[in-house]
Amino acid sequence: MSSKLVPTVCLSNGHEIPVLGYGTYLAQEGQCVELVKKAIDAGYRHIDTAYLYENEVEIGQAIRAKIAEGVIRREDIFVTTKLWNTFHDPQHVEEAFRRSFDMLDIGYIDLFLMHSPMGQQFAGYEYGDLQAKDADGNTLFSEVDYVETWKAMEKLVSSGRVRSIGLSNFNSEQIQRVLEVAKIKPVNNQVEANPGYDQRKLIDFCKAHGITVTAYGPMGRPHRTTYGNRNALDDPRVLEIGRKYGKTGGQIILRYLIDIGTIPIPYSTNDERMKQNIDVCDFKLTEEEIEYMASFHSARTIPFMPLKSHKFYPFNIEF
Repeated sequence: MSSKLVPTVCLSNGHEIPVLGYGTYLAQEGQCVELVKKAIDAGYRHIDTAYLYENEVEIGQAIRAKIAEGVIRREDIFVTTKLWNTFHDPQHVEEAFRRSFDMLDIGYIDLFLMHSPMGQQFAGYEYGDLQAKDADGNTLFSEVDYVETWKAMEKLVSSGRVRSIGLSNFNSEQIQRVLEVAKIKPVNNQVEANPGYDQRKLIDFCKAHGITVTAYGPMGRPHRTTYGNRNALDDPRVLEIGRKYGKTGGQIILRYLIDIGTIPIPYSTNDERMKQNIDVCDFKLTEEEIEYMASFHSARTIPFMPLKSHKFYPFNIEF
């Protein structure tokens, strides 16, 4: 499949991002290289990772291999990674970024996000140190204000090693605080968005401020009912809509997320589903179909419960 079928949207700083990407949160060591190679061969030109995911080395390896094969050029692919919560102190931001930059080893990073507004105590840069906890297993929080972290992230842009910076898991009030101090405005906010938690109010807020929204967890947790969400993936009406367009329920969900203004980043290890997930740019849902998909909205499925008592926990307001 040609990547030309996946359009891009323009970020506020003039750079472009494909409207759909390949998420790698669950892509672990030993499988990630081949998965990302397959994703690139299937047409994906937007790869999402993070320091937390412990797979930046393998993602870089896959991208360099596909460049060497002549499948892509570096400028053809958009790569996002993230600053983990334990690196919020401004003195740690540059070193944490450098480690991601070196592990990816692809010349530059397209988008660097603050993984959340919730700082945790620094415990070291190694993967085993990314969850600072006390003797009882409780997460140790940091008092660092995320606006100070943002100021440190801004300094990275002038180095030329990162083209754009943004946020993740920020609510509207927190975004506003960043905008009030920002010399470089965030171009993106990556948040959970799916039919069970469609985020349309936050999407509208971000759009009004020139901020794109990336949707992680686009399918929600279809096989878990812990949070009381209705399952859109196998819903009879969703499947009926799919038959109308010759698409699966999953493809209808991804098209819905694009139609409401997000950039979904689905993950799959299944070759056929990986191809299906990117084959959603040749149709659009009607307003009636969009409203039906929105009717699934009920509750967040990824609530970050260990961080719920953090002073910057972002999910205590509507958006």
